[in-house]
Amino acid sequence: MNPGRENIKAAFLADHGLGGVRRQPLAGDASTRLYERLHLPGRGGADGSSLIFMDQPPSVETQPCPPLATEAERIALGYNARARLAAGRVDAFIACAGYLRDQGLSAPEIIAADAPAGLCVLEDLGDDLYASLILGGADETPLYDGAIDALVRLHQTRPPEVLTGGGMHWPLLSYDDLALRTGGEMFLEWWPKYTGAPAFSPEAVAEWEALWAPIRARGVAGASVFCHRDYHAENLIWLPGRAGVARVGLLDFQDALRAHPAWDLSMLLHDGRRDVSPEREAACMARYLAARPDIDHEAFLADYHGLGALNCARILFIFGRQVAGFGRPKYAAFIPRMWRYLDSCLTDPSLAGIKAWFERETVREARA
Repeated sequence: MNPGRENIKAAFLADHGLGGVRRQPLAGDASTRLYERLHLPGRGGADGSSLIFMDQPPSVETQPCPPLATEAERIALGYNARARLAAGRVDAFIACAGYLRDQGLSAPEIIAADAPAGLCVLEDLGDDLYASLILGGADETPLYDGAIDALVRLHQTRPPEVLTGGGMHWPLLSYDDLALRTGGEMFLEWWPKYTGAPAFSPEAVAEWEALWAPIRARGVAGASVFCHRDYHAENLIWLPGRAGVARVGLLDFQDALRAHPAWDLSMLLHDGRRDVSPEREAACMARYLAARPDIDHEAFLADYHGLGALNCARILFIFGRQVAGFGRPKYAAFIPRMWRYLDSCLTDPSLAGIKAWFERETVREARA
């Protein structure tokens, strides 16, 4: 525990009438954020008894992407600017939450915040994460149907250039070529480190770039919707007491960008932390396409497979780095699942060249 940081947090809570409440630390994720549940009868939460306290210490992340930064400037600033991540910024979270709530979706209400200090108190949406409910035997059909319907609602409206909510403003940047390229390049860097294999040859790297460039171009051209960017079963909460798309509670959306609508579908259906069956994937895709008669379904599926494959490679880099770079071995258990999703995407005949690259350049036994 950082005593100085703890004093800042205690003063913030006291300033907002929350001093002395019982604070319960919650399990963290792979980010630099910390969460606590604040227990206080009569305030917040679905049952009026709790709130969520989010702590994102400033200066522990590299800088987010300035809206007008060049590629060279972004690369110099570091990974967050390259990939257009929000660096955990609380003002990004608040602005995104406001936009989502304006669309009729269930992002947490902001109770109190000090964005420069990286502190925020949120509505407590409860513990019924999709992942937990399904693990406990709940029927996943209404959950995934709701998740698809929420995406359809998001994709019906072209989002603004700047998101506004809770008095905060945050630019909604596009998932551009550099951001898309970064995930693939990091796979090239981290997969050999994870497996202990030699680095990929210059020839293999050059072929990789040539194969992926047209897929990234389709992603850039199709970047038209608000993209949650981390839309999966551990960031979705079931709220059956609410109606329609509001039954899907949303978390961890501060890294949102304007992106191709296939991206969040890939995040949901290529979930690195739980198996999504081919049957569930097909049913979700059919539901989405039925609600979007305005789009070319064949072209959309091709983009879904291509961008989904790129997303799988990106997540493989993230999990590999968690193991080899940060010493978190639990993420190794997720890697075989991501390879299965990747293999599924690569059955698309248009991706035959990429499939051949993986077969030639990666050792199948290392994927287990």
